[in-house]
Amino acid sequence: MALRVAIARLNTKTVSGGPFLLRTNNPFSRMKHFNSESPLAKHTKKRTSTVRLIGGGMAIGVVVGAAYSYFTDSERKLPGSIVNTPTRIPILKTLPPELKVTRKVRHNNDEHADLILFQYPTCPFCCKVRAFLDYVKVPYDIIEVDPMLKQQINWSDYKKVPILLVKTSNGYQPLTDSTMIVSALATYLKDKTFNIEDIANFYPSISYVDVDGKRKTDIMNKYFIMNEDESEKSKRSNFDNERKWRKWSDETLVHALSPNAYRTLSEAIDSFKWFSIVGEWEKNFPFWETSLMVYGGAFMMWLISKKLKKKYMLKDDVRLSLYEECNTWVKAVEQNGGTFMGGNKPNLADLAVYGTLSSIEGCMAFKDVQENTKINVWFSNMKKVIL
Repeated sequence: MALRVAIARLNTKTVSGGPFLLRTNNPFSRMKHFNSESPLAKHTKKRTSTVRLIGGGMAIGVVVGAAYSYFTDSERKLPGSIVNTPTRIPILKTLPPELKVTRKVRHNNDEHADLILFQYPTCPFCCKVRAFLDYVKVPYDIIEVDPMLKQQINWSDYKKVPILLVKTSNGYQPLTDSTMIVSALATYLKDKTFNIEDIANFYPSISYVDVDGKRKTDIMNKYFIMNEDESEKSKRSNFDNERKWRKWSDETLVHALSPNAYRTLSEAIDSFKWFSIVGEWEKNFPFWETSLMVYGGAFMMWLISKKLKKKYMLKDDVRLSLYEECNTWVKAVEQNGGTFMGGNKPNLADLAVYGTLSSIEGCMAFKDVQENTKINVWFSNMKKVIL
Protein backbone atom coordinates (compact mmCIF):
# COMPACT_ATOMS: atom_id res chain seq x y z
CA MET A 1 0.00 0.00 0.00
CA ALA A 2 2.82 2.43 0.84
CA LEU A 3 4.52 1.61 -2.52
CA ARG A 4 1.37 2.47 -4.45
CA VAL A 5 1.06 5.83 -2.67
CA ALA A 6 4.71 6.71 -3.48
CA ILE A 7 4.24 5.89 -7.18
CA ALA A 8 1.06 7.93 -7.30
CA ARG A 9 2.84 10.95 -5.74
CA LEU A 10 5.74 10.64 -8.22
CA ASN A 11 3.38 10.61 -11.19
CA THR A 12 1.55 13.63 -9.78
CA LYS A 13 4.84 15.63 -9.49
CA THR A 14 5.98 14.68 -12.97
CA VAL A 15 2.72 15.70 -14.60
CA SER A 16 2.66 18.96 -12.68
CA GLY A 17 6.05 19.82 -14.15
CA GLY A 18 4.53 19.91 -17.59
CA PRO A 19 4.77 17.65 -20.61
CA PHE A 20 8.36 18.77 -21.53
CA LEU A 21 9.72 17.57 -18.21
CA LEU A 22 7.89 14.34 -18.60
CA ARG A 23 9.36 13.75 -22.05
CA THR A 24 12.91 14.57 -21.07
CA ASN A 25 13.05 11.31 -19.23
CA ASN A 26 12.76 9.56 -22.61
CA PRO A 27 15.70 10.33 -24.87
CA PHE A 28 14.02 8.83 -27.95
CA SER A 29 10.92 10.93 -27.37
CA ARG A 30 13.11 14.07 -26.95
CA MET A 31 14.92 13.53 -30.27
CA LYS A 32 11.84 13.24 -32.45
CA HIS A 33 11.17 17.01 -32.27
CA PHE A 34 14.71 17.71 -33.65
CA ASN A 35 14.92 15.04 -36.31
CA SER A 36 15.99 15.64 -39.92
CA GLU A 37 12.44 16.44 -40.94
CA SER A 38 11.96 19.43 -38.61
CA PRO A 39 12.12 23.00 -40.08
CA LEU A 40 14.97 23.93 -37.71
CA ALA A 41 17.01 20.91 -38.80
CA LYS A 42 16.43 21.71 -42.46
CA HIS A 43 17.54 25.32 -41.95
CA THR A 44 20.62 24.25 -39.97
CA LYS A 45 21.56 21.68 -42.58
CA LYS A 46 21.15 24.20 -45.41
CA ARG A 47 23.24 26.84 -43.60
CA THR A 48 25.98 24.32 -42.82
CA SER A 49 26.09 23.18 -46.45
CA THR A 50 26.38 26.77 -47.68
CA VAL A 51 29.19 27.57 -45.25
CA ARG A 52 31.02 24.41 -46.24
CA LEU A 53 30.59 25.24 -49.93
CA ILE A 54 31.94 28.76 -49.49
CA GLY A 55 34.79 27.57 -47.27
CA GLY A 56 35.68 24.83 -49.70
CA GLY A 57 35.69 27.26 -52.61
CA MET A 58 37.95 29.66 -50.72
CA ALA A 59 40.33 26.87 -49.81
CA ILE A 60 40.51 25.69 -53.41
CA GLY A 61 41.10 29.27 -54.57
CA VAL A 62 43.96 29.73 -52.11
CA VAL A 63 45.57 26.47 -53.16
CA VAL A 64 45.23 27.22 -56.88
CA GLY A 65 46.51 30.79 -56.39
CA ALA A 66 49.48 29.64 -54.36
CA ALA A 67 50.31 26.96 -56.93
CA TYR A 68 50.04 29.45 -59.78
CA SER A 69 52.21 31.97 -57.97
CA TYR A 70 54.79 29.33 -57.16
CA PHE A 71 55.08 27.91 -60.65
CA THR A 72 54.96 31.23 -62.52
CA ASP A 73 57.17 33.31 -60.19
CA SER A 74 59.20 30.59 -58.56
CA GLU A 75 62.41 32.50 -59.23
CA ARG A 76 61.39 34.95 -56.50
CA LYS A 77 61.89 32.19 -53.97
CA LEU A 78 65.40 31.58 -55.24
CA PRO A 79 67.56 34.58 -54.29
CA GLY A 80 70.20 35.20 -56.92
CA SER A 81 68.49 33.15 -59.62
CA ILE A 82 68.83 34.54 -63.13
CA VAL A 83 65.92 34.56 -65.55
CA ASN A 84 65.76 35.50 -69.22
CA THR A 85 63.62 38.58 -68.89
CA PRO A 86 64.26 40.98 -71.80
CA THR A 87 64.98 44.51 -70.62
CA ARG A 88 66.41 46.11 -73.74
CA ILE A 89 64.50 48.90 -75.45
CA PRO A 90 63.66 48.09 -79.08
CA ILE A 91 64.99 50.27 -81.89
CA LEU A 92 62.93 53.40 -82.51
CA LYS A 93 62.00 53.84 -86.15
CA THR A 94 61.35 57.54 -85.72
CA LEU A 95 61.61 60.05 -82.90
CA PRO A 96 58.40 61.01 -81.08
CA PRO A 97 57.36 64.39 -82.53
CA GLU A 98 56.88 66.04 -79.13
CA LEU A 99 60.55 65.67 -78.14
CA LYS A 100 62.39 68.96 -77.79
CA VAL A 101 66.18 69.27 -77.82
CA THR A 102 67.12 71.57 -74.95
CA ARG A 103 70.85 71.89 -75.61
CA LYS A 104 73.33 71.08 -78.36
CA VAL A 105 76.93 70.17 -77.59
CA ARG A 106 79.27 70.55 -80.55
CA HIS A 107 83.02 70.13 -81.13
CA ASN A 108 85.28 71.21 -84.00
CA ASN A 109 82.49 73.12 -85.75
CA ASP A 110 80.57 69.92 -86.42
CA GLU A 111 76.89 70.86 -86.56
CA HIS A 112 75.63 67.30 -87.05
CA ALA A 113 74.95 64.98 -84.12
CA ASP A 114 73.94 61.31 -84.17
CA LEU A 115 73.51 61.05 -80.39
CA ILE A 116 70.65 62.23 -78.20
CA LEU A 117 71.12 62.08 -74.42
CA PHE A 118 68.08 62.01 -72.13
CA GLN A 119 69.29 63.20 -68.74
CA TYR A 120 68.96 65.08 -65.49
CA PRO A 121 71.64 67.79 -65.44
CA THR A 122 73.26 66.68 -62.19
CA CYS A 123 72.50 62.97 -62.13
CA PRO A 124 75.92 61.40 -61.41
CA PHE A 125 75.35 58.69 -64.02
CA CYS A 126 74.34 61.25 -66.66
CA CYS A 127 77.37 63.36 -65.74
CA LYS A 128 79.55 60.30 -66.25
CA VAL A 129 78.25 59.84 -69.81
CA ARG A 130 78.72 63.53 -70.58
CA ALA A 131 82.28 63.44 -69.24
CA PHE A 132 83.10 60.63 -71.68
CA LEU A 133 81.39 62.32 -74.66
CA ASP A 134 83.11 65.64 -73.94
CA TYR A 135 86.50 63.97 -73.53
CA VAL A 136 86.31 62.10 -76.86
CA LYS A 137 84.79 65.22 -78.48
CA VAL A 138 81.68 63.53 -79.88
CA PRO A 139 78.82 65.95 -80.72
CA TYR A 140 75.47 65.22 -79.11
CA ASP A 141 72.08 66.71 -78.30
CA ILE A 142 70.56 66.88 -74.83
CA ILE A 143 66.93 66.51 -73.81
CA GLU A 144 66.37 67.48 -70.20
CA VAL A 145 63.95 65.17 -68.40
CA ASP A 146 61.60 66.40 -65.71
CA PRO A 147 62.66 64.24 -62.71
CA MET A 148 59.17 64.41 -61.21
CA LEU A 149 56.89 63.81 -64.22
CA LYS A 150 59.33 62.19 -66.71
CA GLN A 151 57.06 62.94 -69.66
CA GLN A 152 60.10 63.25 -71.95
CA ILE A 153 60.64 59.48 -71.74
CA ASN A 154 57.00 58.41 -72.04
CA TRP A 155 57.96 56.62 -75.24
CA SER A 156 60.18 54.23 -73.26
CA ASP A 157 59.29 51.40 -70.89
CA TYR A 158 62.66 52.10 -69.23
CA LYS A 159 62.02 54.94 -66.79
CA LYS A 160 65.55 55.82 -65.71
CA VAL A 161 68.22 58.12 -67.07
CA PRO A 162 70.53 58.30 -68.83
CA ILE A 163 69.12 56.97 -72.06
CA LEU A 164 71.26 57.53 -75.15
CA LEU A 165 69.72 57.30 -78.62
CA VAL A 166 72.23 56.51 -81.37
CA LYS A 167 71.10 57.22 -84.93
CA THR A 168 71.48 54.23 -87.26
CA SER A 169 70.32 53.26 -90.74
CA ASN A 170 67.32 51.54 -89.14
CA GLY A 171 66.28 54.34 -86.81
CA TYR A 172 67.59 55.01 -83.30
CA GLN A 173 69.30 52.43 -81.10
CA PRO A 174 68.60 53.11 -77.39
CA LEU A 175 71.41 52.42 -74.92
CA THR A 176 70.79 52.35 -71.17
CA ASP A 177 72.97 52.13 -68.04
CA SER A 178 75.74 54.72 -67.94
CA THR A 179 78.54 52.17 -67.63
CA MET A 180 77.26 50.14 -70.58
CA ILE A 181 76.83 53.33 -72.64
CA VAL A 182 80.46 54.32 -72.08
CA SER A 183 81.76 50.81 -72.78
CA ALA A 184 79.66 50.43 -75.95
CA LEU A 185 80.75 53.82 -77.33
CA ALA A 186 84.39 53.14 -76.43
CA THR A 187 84.13 49.82 -78.28
CA TYR A 188 82.59 51.53 -81.32
CA LEU A 189 85.19 54.30 -81.44
CA LYS A 190 87.94 51.68 -81.21
CA ASP A 191 86.62 49.62 -84.14
CA LYS A 192 83.93 51.15 -86.38
CA THR A 193 83.63 48.02 -88.50
CA PHE A 194 80.91 46.99 -86.04
CA ASN A 195 77.70 48.98 -86.06
CA ILE A 196 76.17 50.10 -82.79
CA GLU A 197 73.33 47.54 -82.98
CA ASP A 198 75.86 44.70 -83.10
CA ILE A 199 77.83 46.21 -80.23
CA ALA A 200 74.67 46.55 -78.10
CA ASN A 201 74.25 42.78 -78.41
CA PHE A 202 77.65 42.32 -76.71
CA TYR A 203 76.04 43.65 -73.51
CA PRO A 204 72.95 41.50 -72.86
CA SER A 205 70.56 42.44 -70.08
CA ILE A 206 69.64 40.01 -67.34
CA SER A 207 66.99 40.07 -64.65
CA TYR A 208 67.49 38.39 -61.30
CA VAL A 209 66.20 38.25 -57.76
CA ASP A 210 68.65 39.59 -55.18
CA VAL A 211 69.21 38.21 -51.68
CA ASP A 212 66.67 40.72 -50.37
CA GLY A 213 64.00 39.17 -52.58
CA LYS A 214 63.73 42.16 -54.94
CA ARG A 215 63.89 41.78 -58.70
CA LYS A 216 66.80 43.66 -60.25
CA THR A 217 68.29 44.03 -63.70
CA ASP A 218 71.90 44.32 -64.76
CA ILE A 219 73.97 44.25 -67.92
CA MET A 220 76.59 41.62 -68.51
CA ASN A 221 80.10 42.65 -69.60
CA LYS A 222 79.35 46.33 -68.97
CA TYR A 223 82.84 47.06 -67.62
CA PHE A 224 84.54 45.50 -70.67
CA ILE A 225 85.67 47.12 -73.90
CA MET A 226 85.19 44.51 -76.62
CA ASN A 227 88.16 43.38 -78.73
CA GLU A 228 90.57 44.97 -76.29
CA ASP A 229 94.03 43.44 -76.51
CA GLU A 230 94.81 41.98 -73.08
CA SER A 231 97.33 39.41 -74.23
CA GLU A 232 100.24 41.06 -72.42
CA LYS A 233 100.37 40.82 -68.64
CA SER A 234 100.95 44.56 -68.18
CA LYS A 235 97.97 45.45 -70.39
CA ARG A 236 95.76 42.96 -68.60
CA SER A 237 96.78 44.47 -65.25
CA ASN A 238 95.94 47.98 -66.46
CA PHE A 239 92.52 46.96 -67.72
CA ASP A 240 91.79 45.05 -64.53
CA ASN A 241 92.69 48.15 -62.53
CA GLU A 242 90.51 50.34 -64.73
CA ARG A 243 87.52 48.03 -64.33
CA LYS A 244 88.08 47.81 -60.59
CA TRP A 245 87.85 51.59 -60.11
CA ARG A 246 84.99 52.04 -62.55
CA LYS A 247 83.06 49.56 -60.43
CA TRP A 248 84.14 51.34 -57.23
CA SER A 249 82.75 54.59 -58.63
CA ASP A 250 79.40 52.91 -59.35
CA GLU A 251 79.07 50.89 -56.18
CA THR A 252 80.82 52.94 -53.50
CA LEU A 253 81.55 56.57 -54.34
CA VAL A 254 78.16 57.37 -55.83
CA HIS A 255 76.32 56.21 -52.70
CA ALA A 256 78.05 58.86 -50.61
CA LEU A 257 76.74 61.72 -52.77
CA SER A 258 72.99 61.98 -52.13
CA PRO A 259 73.18 61.89 -48.31
CA ASN A 260 75.68 64.77 -48.58
CA ALA A 261 73.96 66.86 -51.26
CA TYR A 262 70.66 66.60 -49.36
CA ARG A 263 72.04 66.41 -45.82
CA THR A 264 69.53 68.97 -44.51
CA LEU A 265 66.33 70.29 -46.05
CA SER A 266 67.86 73.71 -46.67
CA GLU A 267 70.91 72.08 -48.28
CA ALA A 268 68.61 69.99 -50.46
CA ILE A 269 66.73 73.10 -51.64
CA ASP A 270 70.02 74.90 -52.40
CA SER A 271 71.22 71.86 -54.36
CA PHE A 272 68.05 71.75 -56.44
CA LYS A 273 68.23 75.48 -57.12
CA TRP A 274 71.70 74.88 -58.51
CA PHE A 275 70.35 71.97 -60.57
CA SER A 276 67.73 74.35 -61.96
CA ILE A 277 70.40 76.82 -63.07
CA VAL A 278 72.60 74.17 -64.66
CA GLY A 279 69.68 72.50 -66.44
CA GLU A 280 68.05 75.82 -67.39
CA TRP A 281 64.77 74.55 -65.98
CA GLU A 282 63.11 77.97 -66.03
CA LYS A 283 63.85 78.17 -69.73
CA ASN A 284 62.79 74.63 -70.60
CA PHE A 285 59.82 74.07 -68.26
CA PRO A 286 56.79 76.10 -67.07
CA PHE A 287 57.14 77.97 -63.78
CA TRP A 288 54.84 75.60 -61.87
CA GLU A 289 56.80 72.60 -63.13
CA THR A 290 60.13 74.16 -62.19
CA SER A 291 58.83 74.96 -58.71
CA LEU A 292 57.57 71.39 -58.33
CA MET A 293 60.97 70.01 -59.35
CA VAL A 294 62.92 72.32 -57.02
CA TYR A 295 60.85 72.15 -53.86
CA GLY A 296 59.11 68.82 -54.35
CA GLY A 297 62.32 67.16 -55.53
CA ALA A 298 64.32 68.65 -52.66
CA PHE A 299 61.86 67.41 -50.06
CA MET A 300 61.70 63.92 -51.53
CA MET A 301 65.48 63.60 -51.83
CA TRP A 302 65.97 64.89 -48.30
CA LEU A 303 63.75 62.07 -47.05
CA ILE A 304 65.37 59.48 -49.33
CA SER A 305 68.87 60.53 -48.29
CA LYS A 306 68.13 59.43 -44.72
CA LYS A 307 67.33 55.93 -45.92
CA LEU A 308 70.40 55.88 -48.17
CA LYS A 309 72.62 56.86 -45.26
CA LYS A 310 71.36 53.88 -43.29
CA LYS A 311 71.35 51.50 -46.25
CA TYR A 312 74.98 52.15 -47.17
CA MET A 313 76.13 52.45 -43.56
CA LEU A 314 77.61 55.91 -43.83
CA LYS A 315 79.04 57.66 -40.80
CA ASP A 316 76.78 59.75 -38.56
CA ASP A 317 78.47 62.79 -40.07
CA VAL A 318 78.03 61.85 -43.72
CA ARG A 319 80.68 64.37 -44.79
CA LEU A 320 83.32 62.15 -43.22
CA SER A 321 82.25 59.25 -45.43
CA LEU A 322 82.54 61.43 -48.54
CA TYR A 323 85.96 62.74 -47.47
CA GLU A 324 87.11 59.18 -46.87
CA GLU A 325 86.11 58.01 -50.36
CA CYS A 326 87.72 61.01 -52.07
CA ASN A 327 90.97 60.44 -50.18
CA THR A 328 90.84 56.76 -51.12
CA TRP A 329 90.73 57.75 -54.80
CA VAL A 330 93.52 60.32 -54.54
CA LYS A 331 95.75 57.82 -52.75
CA ALA A 332 95.12 55.20 -55.47
CA VAL A 333 96.02 57.70 -58.22
CA GLU A 334 99.23 58.65 -56.43
CA GLN A 335 100.20 55.00 -55.97
CA ASN A 336 99.63 54.44 -59.68
CA GLY A 337 102.40 56.95 -60.33
CA GLY A 338 100.75 59.30 -62.82
CA THR A 339 98.72 62.48 -63.07
CA PHE A 340 95.66 60.33 -63.65
CA MET A 341 94.68 56.75 -62.91
CA GLY A 342 95.39 56.14 -66.59
CA GLY A 343 98.88 57.62 -66.30
CA ASN A 344 99.57 60.70 -68.42
CA LYS A 345 96.01 60.75 -69.75
CA PRO A 346 92.70 59.78 -68.21
CA ASN A 347 91.28 56.31 -68.60
CA LEU A 348 87.64 55.29 -68.18
CA ALA A 349 88.03 55.08 -64.40
CA ASP A 350 89.17 58.73 -64.28
CA LEU A 351 86.19 59.75 -66.41
CA ALA A 352 83.78 57.77 -64.23
CA VAL A 353 85.01 59.31 -60.97
CA TYR A 354 85.19 62.80 -62.44
CA GLY A 355 81.68 62.58 -63.86
CA THR A 356 80.32 61.25 -60.57
CA LEU A 357 81.90 64.01 -58.49
CA SER A 358 81.03 66.77 -60.96
CA SER A 359 77.36 66.07 -60.27
CA ILE A 360 77.67 67.85 -56.90
CA GLU A 361 80.18 70.51 -58.00
CA GLY A 362 77.80 73.37 -57.25
CA CYS A 363 76.66 72.00 -53.88
CA MET A 364 77.92 72.89 -50.42
CA ALA A 365 79.08 69.27 -50.10
CA PHE A 366 81.67 69.69 -52.88
CA LYS A 367 83.00 72.93 -51.42
CA ASP A 368 83.57 71.08 -48.17
CA VAL A 369 85.31 68.27 -50.06
CA GLN A 370 87.67 70.76 -51.71
CA GLU A 371 88.59 72.21 -48.32
CA ASN A 372 89.01 68.92 -46.47
CA THR A 373 90.54 66.49 -48.99
CA LYS A 374 93.32 66.44 -51.59
CA ILE A 375 90.95 65.99 -54.53
CA ASN A 376 91.47 69.47 -56.01
CA VAL A 377 94.62 68.87 -58.04
CA TRP A 378 93.35 65.76 -59.78
CA PHE A 379 89.87 67.26 -60.34
CA SER A 380 91.32 70.45 -61.86
CA ASN A 381 93.55 68.44 -64.19
CA MET A 382 90.56 66.41 -65.32
CA LYS A 383 88.52 69.53 -66.03
CA LYS A 384 91.31 70.92 -68.23
CA VAL A 385 91.45 67.87 -70.49
CA ILE A 386 87.66 67.47 -70.72
CA LEU A 387 86.40 71.02 -71.26
